[in-house]
Amino acid sequence: MWSEVELAWRLLPALKLLAVTGTNGKTTTTELLGAMLRAPTAGNVGRALSDLDGHVQEGDWVVCELSSFQLEDIETLRPRVAVLLNLEPDHLDRHGSFEAYRAAKLRLFENQRPPDDWAVTPRGFGTIPGRARIVEFSRDDPLPAEPLIPGAHNRENAAAAVAAARAAGVREQRIAEALRTFAGVPHRLELVRERDGVRFVNDSKATNTAAARRALASFDGAPLRVILGGRGKGESWDELVAAARGKVAKAYVLGETGAEIGGALAAAGIESAPCGDLEHALAAAAADAAPGDVVLLSPACASFDQFRDFEHRGDEFRRLVQALP
Repeated sequence: MWSEVELAWRLLPALKLLAVTGTNGKTTTTELLGAMLRAPTAGNVGRALSDLDGHVQEGDWVVCELSSFQLEDIETLRPRVAVLLNLEPDHLDRHGSFEAYRAAKLRLFENQRPPDDWAVTPRGFGTIPGRARIVEFSRDDPLPAEPLIPGAHNRENAAAAVAAARAAGVREQRIAEALRTFAGVPHRLELVRERDGVRFVNDSKATNTAAARRALASFDGAPLRVILGGRGKGESWDELVAAARGKVAKAYVLGETGAEIGGALAAAGIESAPCGDLEHALAAAAADAAPGDVVLLSPACASFDQFRDFEHRGDEFRRLVQALP
């Protein structure tokens, strides 16, 4: 059995593939690299890699986001540059264990070989499969320009993108220009509206607890009213609750995991309100919010209990926010 990206790799002309995987930050980093390389993006960002048939020529760069699901069933796929952003527990409902999830992610590197291939990994990550030349990155790396997109996690994404773009031979001037102008991707810390001094932020792409923790850390000082819940992935809520302590004024919980998350927050002394669905959660948060507050949709869960996907959930949040009087 082949995944679609394996089939595409065999059918497309001899393109140069820059592939990005990790638990969080994949789409942001992929689209940022697309801007740096001025290359098409495909894979888990929403456009099938095989859809580029007829649109790329031999020697063209393509930037491809790859999930653990896609990497499970590759065989010969060989990126010229492969990027691992981070690894934290996710999709345990599918893979069964963190070890199996990690092994699926690291398949990205298994067919790489010297002298042409590069593996970009977090500093100190350790051994990876394959024989590519390794370049490491961290959020504290000096960059040719500071990224426009906010948050320490996005500076880390930018550092990974810079390392990968340099490995691909992109000029420093073009890298700096992309850092200064790239505004981010929809559904990831997307400011939807400011109303009476309250900011409404769409982070529907936070489909696991690690992504939600990064979102909470992005707001220094502003009281947070966070909407949490959906379909769980078998994760513990402990680290999310720890990240919420002292930052979240109140949580509004919904979906299949709403009661579970609410119980974990209550045990830590964090106020929460059961809301059932997104419409009621937003209405309650908007009613409670005061000037200076942030109403943040960062669910820490998948969306499939009430929505088609995280885009559908984020679009509905936008619609509801814009409809507020």
